[in-house]
Amino acid sequence: MRQTFNLLKYTFGIVPIVAGTDKFTNLLTNWEQYINPTMANLLPFSASVFMMIVGIVEIVAGIIVLKKPEIGGYIVAAWLTVIALTLLLGFNYVDVAVRDLVMAIAALSMARLSKIVK
Repeated sequence: MRQTFNLLKYTFGIVPIVAGTDKFTNLLTNWEQYINPTMANLLPFSASVFMMIVGIVEIVAGIIVLKKPEIGGYIVAAWLTVIALTLLLGFNYVDVAVRDLVMAIAALSMARLSKIVK
């Protein structure tokens, strides 16, 4: 069980840090394409600035997972759920939304496992 927990911990620690860092470089993808256009029009700043803010949140969430997985898992699960819901609202990237919901369930599972595996 310890190995499974560690696999989840490092996945949900490293992946948000990498994805968050990429919000500044757009090497993996153009992250702005995932913003719901209605939401983008409501922002008081550009979509690229918004994605950089998202990147900072993701980096911090990843660090929290690595330091305190029992808390970080809940944060990442909530964050992924919010992302999935915003994607579903615009009915864009439904496949990504479903994937994010599955990852949210895995992050929640990791948080719960952290209470058993110490």
